[in-house]
Amino acid sequence: MAFLQTEVISHSRKICSLYKKAARTLQCWTPDRLSFRYEATILRDRFEQNRNLVDSVKLQQVVKDSELELFEKQHYQPIKFPYSPGGVAFGRNLESPDWVLDYWTEDEKARFPEYFAKREQRKKEYITYWESKFGKAEVPAHH
Repeated sequence: MAFLQTEVISHSRKICSLYKKAARTLQCWTPDRLSFRYEATILRDRFEQNRNLVDSVKLQQVVKDSELELFEKQHYQPIKFPYSPGGVAFGRNLESPDWVLDYWTEDEKARFPEYFAKREQRKKEYITYWESKFGKAEVPAHH
């Protein structure tokens, strides 16, 4: 549910995000780098014209109109970076969880002695930290 807003977003961050989305949309529609740079300069000028607005009502209206314009001019097939959600390589490389290393054999661990010594030390430190913060874990009674 990544689409749900869970934090307050500042006005400046919202404007920066809007500018970036507009620039990416512009990049989708322009055929080459030179025309994109020209159009991006015009886009930046449009944002700079409203930079010093102080009236919050007018400012909110400009943002609302800009978001509507961005929605109306969105590309039918936007550029997606390979490793971003929706990209061709998204989720291709799976990260192994740390507990997998607990199942390595002693021969496998012997190839990386310093790493596994440091890992065991850090595991002990983490258990000590956990017990100092939350107390010892209770062992569930078996029926």
